[in-house]
Amino acid sequence: MSRGEGRSAARLAAVQALYQMDVTGKGVADILAEFEAHWIGREIEGDEYKPAEIAFFRDILEGVLADQVAIDRQIDDILVESWPLKRIEAVMRAILRAGDYELRKRADVPARVIVSEYVDLAGAFFAREEAGMTNAVLDALARKTRAAEFAR
Repeated sequence: MSRGEGRSAARLAAVQALYQMDVTGKGVADILAEFEAHWIGREIEGDEYKPAEIAFFRDILEGVLADQVAIDRQIDDILVESWPLKRIEAVMRAILRAGDYELRKRADVPARVIVSEYVDLAGAFFAREEAGMTNAVLDALARKTRAAEFAR
């Protein structure tokens, strides 16, 4: 497994974990234990969950939780006023939060890679229109947070 595949799997796991925390109210310790022991790298009900870069998974999950207020504010600044983040479906919220976290805190990953990865994730869960919305929001966040990368 390549580093890129491990990170892609970590992003998917982080989005799923954030979603699960959002809808069930479980804490981070329970979610980390559950995902690392029972989901990542396992087959569940015929679905194969690829091995993930665990440190990257933990970084995204814990980073989103630590900065969630600032992340949510930044996403709300991009979204249309009549559709704040709290009105967006839980999986989409998780995708946008994880993408924003990476754009803000993972300078080692190019912004275009981050946007592309999360748009692909949105495409796996939603129709084309929602994936396009993900692209628009994350691209705007990327250009705001990492303007230097786009000035080149």
